[in-house]
Amino acid sequence: MSKKMSLIIALAMAVVFLLAACERSASNSPLATATKGSSLVSLPTGISLVEAWGTSTAIYQKTAQSLLTASPTPEVSSSGAEATPTVETTPVIVVPTSTPGRPATYTLEKGEFPYCIARRFDVDPANMLALSGVNQGKYFPGLVLKIPQTGSFPGERALHSHPTTYTVGVNDTLHSIACYFGDIDPTSIAAANGLSLSSPLTTGKVLNIP
Repeated sequence: MSKKMSLIIALAMAVVFLLAACERSASNSPLATATKGSSLVSLPTGISLVEAWGTSTAIYQKTAQSLLTASPTPEVSSSGAEATPTVETTPVIVVPTSTPGRPATYTLEKGEFPYCIARRFDVDPANMLALSGVNQGKYFPGLVLKIPQTGSFPGERALHSHPTTYTVGVNDTLHSIACYFGDIDPTSIAAANGLSLSSPLTTGKVLNIP
């Protein structure tokens, strides 16, 4: 082999080794870092801030964000405080019960009159008025009547037949409706309809009369 041919082969091999070294350097390039005067740091694709830096602040922020996403936001009122859930309550109606027998006294309610009370308690109205010291015709709500403990009503006590139903009219009360039937106690009407004696009545409401 001539000296010229040996030189050519040596140069060719040097070029091959040089090219191989360049490819190895390009494939293993290090992560880009910030240069002087720059605040940016380039991260490899697919690596998060927590994975790259591992700082406690980044971990805390990531955890807090996950909790906020998973937890429902509480309802907040216009004042900025959390709203307190309201609980609906059902009003309790105290249904009265009739007092057995004859009471010693009775106070007239609106819509009542002595003859109605005499029918209700089965007493003589004249004796009741005399015992109470009341003149005939002077009746008013709040008047206290003394109820005789003997005697009976002179005639038919019931003014209208019952059990039945009754449609409430204007200004009707449980007491006035009881007087309409004569021999029934208003507490019995209230109990039959799940009402209290103070329950307001609506015109047109249908009541059960026992």
